[in-house]
Amino acid sequence: MDASQPGVAVPEQHVQDGRIILNVSYSATSRLDLANDAISFDARFGGVPRNVRVPIAAVLGIYARETGEGLVFPTDEYAPPGDGSKSEPPTPPDAPAPAPSGRPSLKIVR
Repeated sequence: MDASQPGVAVPEQHVQDGRIILNVSYSATSRLDLANDAISFDARFGGVPRNVRVPIAAVLGIYARETGEGLVFPTDEYAPPGDGSKSEPPTPPDAPAPAPSGRPSLKIVR
């Protein structure tokens, strides 16, 4: 998770290089809420109970601890339109227009 995104509420002492890996398993969380705009739950960090909230835009990937397989999401995939955070390379003047993408793409990580 990108801990520098607005709206992220995670224990700062567990953030490394602006990112945090969270165990969102049934046994590690309580009151888990997977909403369209954010993931929130209660968990213990070093025995201290905390409420965690992560906007969907801050999710960088998801993987299964058991197999190590998962998905990595593009960092600008969920940026709101027109907010200027999407960085696309300049298109040469003679290049054809890119085809609109109807669905997001995912990458399998092994």
